[in-house]
Amino acid sequence: MGCAEIISLPEVRARKQWDALRQQLHARFDQWLDGLEEQFQEPEPTLAAVTDIVWTLRQALTGGLTETIVEHAYLGEHTRKQVNCARCDRLLPARGPVRRTVETMVGPVELERPYFSCTGCRLGVYPLDDALGLAAGRTQLDVQQAAAKLVIEVPYEEAQTLFSDLTGVGLGSERMHTLTNHVAEGLTVLDVAPSRDEIERRIAAVAAGRHRRPVLGLGIDGAYVPTRPDSARGRRPGQGRQRAKRARWHGQWRDAKGFRFYVMDGDRIGLCSVGIRCKMRNNSARRSSRSKRRA
Repeated sequence: MGCAEIISLPEVRARKQWDALRQQLHARFDQWLDGLEEQFQEPEPTLAAVTDIVWTLRQALTGGLTETIVEHAYLGEHTRKQVNCARCDRLLPARGPVRRTVETMVGPVELERPYFSCTGCRLGVYPLDDALGLAAGRTQLDVQQAAAKLVIEVPYEEAQTLFSDLTGVGLGSERMHTLTNHVAEGLTVLDVAPSRDEIERRIAAVAAGRHRRPVLGLGIDGAYVPTRPDSARGRRPGQGRQRAKRARWHGQWRDAKGFRFYVMDGDRIGLCSVGIRCKMRNNSARRSSRSKRRA
């Protein structure tokens, strides 16, 4: 008589859950195939025509697959009936569901989740949003990071066109500027500049196998930039029936100087270090300098 096989209950449950997810994903793919079938009008399309159709419909597929995976992985959050208030610990019943569509690199993802509101604390929460780590607004972190990587290489207007052509996600130049500032919030020159060991490594790599020492270059440029105090940030009263008043704060101009150290490596420039120095200059001095230039 042979030995009995030991079956792990957690493995069986995991297998059943994965099989259920596969069936849901196959259903999503069948829906996408129906849309793909409608796009093919020619019996023998060219390769360019096929890739263009698939490229146009790709985010409908990847976004739909993402929706299915999220719904399957967070089934408990989708069906949650109650939650405790984070402030008063009161038990809150579920309301909704409320739909929300977010923009990701794989396409738009539509979420349907319960909403919980505490009337006493005036606090509303979406537990699924917190579990998924969603960013505020429609554009999510993967899109923001991809846009930030592109705009540091090319101007905003060019980055807007390239980003739309390469990813299929449309972002305006002003939106890309806002996202980049948000991603870079809190960074300083020391955070982005190479370390001392990295600088020495780059210099050694350029000087390897040469009799002469590498040429060190210094580039400096500057511009006047307008600034405003922290008290002027955010929303201010004046909306509605209250008449808006002139702000009491006075802006200032900063003389921003940027510099860059680099080593010459043949026809290439190897970056060593960068920095920015700002010098205060008030508005009156700025206006007096303008009047002198006009005179």
